[in-house]
Amino acid sequence: MSEVLLESTLTCPHCGYVSTETMPTDACLFFHGCAGCGARLKPKPGDCCVFCSYGSVPCPPVQQERGCCKT
Repeated sequence: MSEVLLESTLTCPHCGYVSTETMPTDACLFFHGCAGCGARLKPKPGDCCVFCSYGSVPCPPVQQERGCCKT
């Protein structure tokens, strides 16, 4: 089994602001406030969290092939 990465770089689709965030291992991050423009990011349809939609690394459950965080 591969090591689970806990940091992901989020890129705001509105302004391009980039931030590196630590992903929670026990919950999904459904919303994230962009520090660049203040936009409230939410997952794209079909994605479970902002990391799966806008991050360089998907959330830990997806990395572990356990499926999406939501049930």
